[in-house]
Amino acid sequence: MGAAAAFAQSGVAARAVPGSDALVDAPQADAEVLGKSDKPQPDDDAQKSRKQKAAEQVKEEEKQRILGIVPNFGTTYRSDAVSLTARQKMSLAFRSAIDPATFAIALLVGGMHEMGDEDRAFGWGAEVYGKRAGAAYLDAFDSSMIGSGLLPVLFRQDPRYFRMGHGTAKHRLLYALATTVICKHDKSGRWEPNYSFIGGNIVAGGISNLYYPAQNSGVGQTLSNGAIVTAEGAAGSVFVEFWPDLSRRFFHDDPTHGLDAQARAKDAADKAAHKRDKDKQPLPPAPK
Repeated sequence: MGAAAAFAQSGVAARAVPGSDALVDAPQADAEVLGKSDKPQPDDDAQKSRKQKAAEQVKEEEKQRILGIVPNFGTTYRSDAVSLTARQKMSLAFRSAIDPATFAIALLVGGMHEMGDEDRAFGWGAEVYGKRAGAAYLDAFDSSMIGSGLLPVLFRQDPRYFRMGHGTAKHRLLYALATTVICKHDKSGRWEPNYSFIGGNIVAGGISNLYYPAQNSGVGQTLSNGAIVTAEGAAGSVFVEFWPDLSRRFFHDDPTHGLDAQARAKDAADKAAHKRDKDKQPLPPAPK
């Protein structure tokens, strides 16, 4: 096809002036039509691709369980995981909050508090045990929906734990503890104060004043509960960081599906390359 034919079929309005071989400019409306296309723009394609990739990664995370029972949906084994949309954050938080294991854990916590005679203002007995278990579940539900859903949407922070999975045990331990107070921003991917997690624990502690006995409520109790839950979150991060190592050693199962092995191989390659570069450096001249 010649250039003129292609130009004509493309809809560009180049027309001849009667009695002249000259061409005049097309009307503005035709130029605007030229700019329109049914094909998605590159930015739209990239955005769609990111959303699809995030959806695929969320599906992977929703299958993650510790010992095949306890949900581990809020952890990603990918250091380059795509940031979540607001809907995905709320969905992941809700999915975790209504998981059967979450109810089971609340029943266990209620039983432990009953046996330890904690929160005595509740009283004692089968009916009171139900209240304790219900309070424990509401604590977990509120913390999940606020700290892992609502506030991460408002602050545009990623609520997931980005597991390191390689390096020295000390480095990984300090990293896991640090992620209690820092997290990644959705847009920049940079680490920043974890307003969502800490704020979510405090807000959830304030809400708990509505269903805990008066003796166990108040500003002091709210801050205390928020600090306790934050500390529990730090312990949970440490466990999640090292869980795949334990799983591989004792259960011969790799929850990361080879991602840890890839990271270790890259570390070894980088270390070898650094050593080669260091060996290639010329020796300093001998003193005269």
